[in-house]
Amino acid sequence: MKTLVKNVRTVNNLSLYLFGDDVDLDIQSDKIIVGDPPQFIIADCNSTNTVLHTNVATPPGDWTGTKYTYNGTAWAANSDYSEGKPPST
Repeated sequence: MKTLVKNVRTVNNLSLYLFGDDVDLDIQSDKIIVGDPPQFIIADCNSTNTVLHTNVATPPGDWTGTKYTYNGTAWAANSDYSEGKPPST
């Protein structure tokens, strides 16, 4: 499993996406292309503002994008998370 994390204004290592190990990610200077062939493009993430962690520990059962952080070894609840409210970027 992989997770793409981003540092945003109020939260570091915010887990935005989870991907299976078999999903290709092309992290470029202006975007991230998911899949080969491409399935979708993440336009607000790039090589300067995100980190891709591979071989991640099993995520929490109720994981959803922005609800948790991942520092490369451990998951933690995002204290700024609010259901239906996007994070401040």
